[in-house]
Amino acid sequence: MGNLVSLSIEQDRWVDWAGTTEPNKFFNNVLDNLVQITNTPPFVRIGGSSEDHTDFSYDIEYEEDIFPASTAITPYPRATNITVGPGFYDIISHLPEGTQVHWGVNQREDNLTATYLETVALMNAFSSPAVVDKNITLKFIEVGNEPDLYYINGGRNGSWNVRGYVYEWEKFALNVSTTAKLSNTSYTKLIGAAFAGSSHNNLSGFSPQAIFNIGILKLPAGQLIETISQHQYSGSFCTGGKAMLQDLMTKSYIRGNISMFSPDIEATIANGLNYILGETNSMSCNGASEVSNTAGAALWLLDYSLYATQVGISRLHFHEGVGYKFNLIQPVTLDYSILDGSPIAPLAPHIQPPYYAAIIVAEAIGSSGTAQVVEIAIDENNVSGYAFYEHGTLSKAVFINTIAYFSGAGARTSTHIDFSFTGSGHTVKEMSVKTLKIGYASDTNHLTWGGQTYETSDGIVSGPLTLEILPISSGVDLQETEAILVTFL
Repeated sequence: MGNLVSLSIEQDRWVDWAGTTEPNKFFNNVLDNLVQITNTPPFVRIGGSSEDHTDFSYDIEYEEDIFPASTAITPYPRATNITVGPGFYDIISHLPEGTQVHWGVNQREDNLTATYLETVALMNAFSSPAVVDKNITLKFIEVGNEPDLYYINGGRNGSWNVRGYVYEWEKFALNVSTTAKLSNTSYTKLIGAAFAGSSHNNLSGFSPQAIFNIGILKLPAGQLIETISQHQYSGSFCTGGKAMLQDLMTKSYIRGNISMFSPDIEATIANGLNYILGETNSMSCNGASEVSNTAGAALWLLDYSLYATQVGISRLHFHEGVGYKFNLIQPVTLDYSILDGSPIAPLAPHIQPPYYAAIIVAEAIGSSGTAQVVEIAIDENNVSGYAFYEHGTLSKAVFINTIAYFSGAGARTSTHIDFSFTGSGHTVKEMSVKTLKIGYASDTNHLTWGGQTYETSDGIVSGPLTLEILPISSGVDLQETEAILVTFL
């Protein structure tokens, strides 16, 4: 559970994240921050829409990309064509020791040769001494990204449907699994679905229920599916417009965007499989300006991730790309604005506000490997709470106030939280309180977590730690646009 908050990286600029001749030090530092807290690296998925535009050539060392023009809505667009070579896969060795990887290969282009060559290069990379020595492992291969959209994005004709998908997927996945020598006893398995949406039923449309009903799990490659992945965004910025930060942060909206998948999750678990959001984030098409890159989005990600555990989602991969508005991490220097594409002074690698949520989740879960999360029933429309148990004993709690506080809004209100406990065991008398301090929901920097900042040139935390030690009997006040971690002493 230490990798509950994990990453999905758009494949087209994977070399920027990993580094070529040497690792991307900033990226490794911000991953290591999480490792130091949980002893578990974030799971890394490499894929996205560009996985289905990838070809392979031995004449290329790393990759060559073709990008559409930058626009004000999409300053950093995704590549429409990617050609990669062996080095593209070999640099997986640059990730932190012990990282588990989920890698996507091309189905949309309907080119078995390209998919075969990608798989060969992938398996060669993961069997190399540099990767084996660091215990970096290929846990999943994903065949095709969002195949339910192939007709919409021009990949298939109007006859495309879920039944045709299942049998085409089996053809490609069988080629991949044979090439990779996968079996029921191998460590590496296949990801199922990776759909952009769901019809939530087994009769029509694309959904886990539909592919189970058609019999995908009985097919040779389908028997190697261990996990079902689906994709979810809480809104869209594909055509621009003005997204509302408070809408994203609202407690009921967060729960609705997760609980809609309950039928899919139940069907998946009933078939003995795990369920993940293999690609997710705030707003699709790389995020919404002045929403996805803000402090308010950090509170959204925190509540969204923790609530997901309550409905059976075992991991969330937050999608990242160079220059995307919704990134937790901007891994390389940027030369133009992520908001409107205008030229800017070079902006060095840095974290964005949602990264703080990943840190808070990691601290709440801890490193015991036994943490369990239970939502606290709170009769308050804008306050969320989660209790954390280790070895069955209450250890911590997270509280989130999702009212968006903006400049000019007047006095900042707070909600008082009192504590009561039932059951036998240690009587809790004191607590430490660690606070995510935020000026305004629209802020894009100057957040602090326990008085410390991750907004540093190297991504390593800086500043003295500040905690409040309070008697349980005093309770705690939670301001608008604020989150706290309570540790029971």
